[in-house]
Amino acid sequence: MSLRAGKTRTFTVSFPPELADQVERLAARESRTTSELFREAFRCYRAERIQASLSGQIAQAREKVKGQFTPDDVVRMIAEDRAKRTVNVKTSN
Repeated sequence: MSLRAGKTRTFTVSFPPELADQVERLAARESRTTSELFREAFRCYRAERIQASLSGQIAQAREKVKGQFTPDDVVRMIAEDRAKRTVNVKTSN
């Protein structure tokens, strides 16, 4: 994502001196501005939060269906779905 003049917003944040020094050293070591470093940090944070949310939703879904279907049920349902798709393809030609 490119940043164009006038298309950014400025945020003011404060850090304890030792953390601010770490930020400046890391930005210098990676040849980045502190803004670039914080943009990347936020993207990573956001991706982590999305992943955590999705993982939670997946866990809830698994708990909800836990024990409802046996492995044999799954195999049967897949075979039934494939049979329906085959019939639909043959009748649409």
